[in-house]
Amino acid sequence: DTPAQTGKLPVLMPIAVGLLRADGSDMALTLQGEAPAVGTETAAETTKVLRFKDASQTYVFTGVDEEPVPSILRNFSAPVRLTTDLTQQQLIFLMAHDSDAFNRWEAGQTLTRALLLGLIADTAAGRELKMDPAITEAMRSIISGAAEAGADRAFIARAMVVPSESELSELVSPADPDVIHAARVFVVKALAAALRSEFESTLAANTAAEYSNEPEARAQRTLKNMCLGFLSYLEDPLVDADALERYKAADNMTDQVASLAALTSRECQEREDALGLFYEQWKEDPLIMNKWLGLQASAGLPNNVDNVIALTKHPAFDIKNPNKVYSLVGGFVGGTPTNFHAADGRGYEFLGDTVLALDKLNGSVAARMVGGFVRWRKYDEGRQALMKAQLERIVNTEGLSENVYEIVSKSLE
Repeated sequence: DTPAQTGKLPVLMPIAVGLLRADGSDMALTLQGEAPAVGTETAAETTKVLRFKDASQTYVFTGVDEEPVPSILRNFSAPVRLTTDLTQQQLIFLMAHDSDAFNRWEAGQTLTRALLLGLIADTAAGRELKMDPAITEAMRSIISGAAEAGADRAFIARAMVVPSESELSELVSPADPDVIHAARVFVVKALAAALRSEFESTLAANTAAEYSNEPEARAQRTLKNMCLGFLSYLEDPLVDADALERYKAADNMTDQVASLAALTSRECQEREDALGLFYEQWKEDPLIMNKWLGLQASAGLPNNVDNVIALTKHPAFDIKNPNKVYSLVGGFVGGTPTNFHAADGRGYEFLGDTVLALDKLNGSVAARMVGGFVRWRKYDEGRQALMKAQLERIVNTEGLSENVYEIVSKSLE
């Protein structure tokens, strides 16, 4: 149920399904009541779209001569959040063999989400965190595939992504950003340490001598920069130095930004050098400066709110420019939740101050920014109280714009 809508009726959901054999090949599919396909198995349907329109329905496939591994919701055939009882081994099997790219990716995401949710519970309970070796080996298999002939490097890079803190916070209630951050950082660091040689060799193998805009070159850049991102979590001065050298050698914006991003959450001289070089090169281009602001705002540095407040006084920032606000303030609110949701409430105070200042200049922009508070009930009691206090402070301000007042007052109901 959702507000003002209770007792919802079922709606049509087209769910694309396949069945995999033990060797990883797709089975030919025939539903009960259908005539079997004529010809070879490759000519037959290997994906069936099942149309679910009732609260519960059963479909039966015939001619299934061995126990299959189901591949469900192929090509994201319906906008749903799917829950299955697939085992870890079955998900690893789908990661390696499913002919559907979306489901290969989703199998990996499901595995990593399950690991992270368990670690979040362990962190909250004060238990020792342990990495699941099966997940490490699954990631090793993904990365190793980049060396194969004809490898889809763009897909491999996407499959390596670890679920974000924002995504994880949607799966935990109440959400504690510090706990979620600690669990996710633990996993990324564990993968980076265990697979360092694989990340480094893939990084080297996909570093091009010069820029190309061909699809394969773009895929190589994506994969290379994903490896650099993982290595940056090792907090190794050698990695920091390499990132700075890669920044200096970059002949395209993609590589510049990726190298800079690998340093923005590190407290090191290389970070300051790269940020300074980027600013000097692009300070006359306001759109590129938005990226410079956003990268710093979303950095995972402890107490990053101090850096963000300082940037509001920097010549590159202008509170009257909506895109500057979205980059700096929006980047801070949505970038690294552990900073915005710091337990001392300073992140909330900064956003409250900014919303009130913006409301005098541009009510629409202020209304967009105050959205950072509207889900205050999602968090623990301490953070709820701090966020609610800012909402009450805003709503009780005289001369508040209609847009901001409506959003805040409804949030407090």
